[in-house]
Amino acid sequence: MTQITEAIYSAGVLRPVGDLALREAQRVRLIVQPLDEPGGERAAALERLLKGIESMAFFSDGALPTRDELHGRS
Repeated sequence: MTQITEAIYSAGVLRPVGDLALREAQRVRLIVQPLDEPGGERAAALERLLKGIESMAFFSDGALPTRDELHGRS
């Protein structure tokens, strides 16, 4: 069962903010993600995406084709 919770790091020990449904001495895998970092990886990915969108050139000369033209019915 996967659980997501917050913890506080103090004196070399991570202390969960709430109770965890774990048995005593159970081994777990931790992924540590600081909550006070401004943006982190997500902000960098969003910035790359927006720059990529800005560099794209979307334009059209003239009218768009009709549905019949798109389906070769004209």
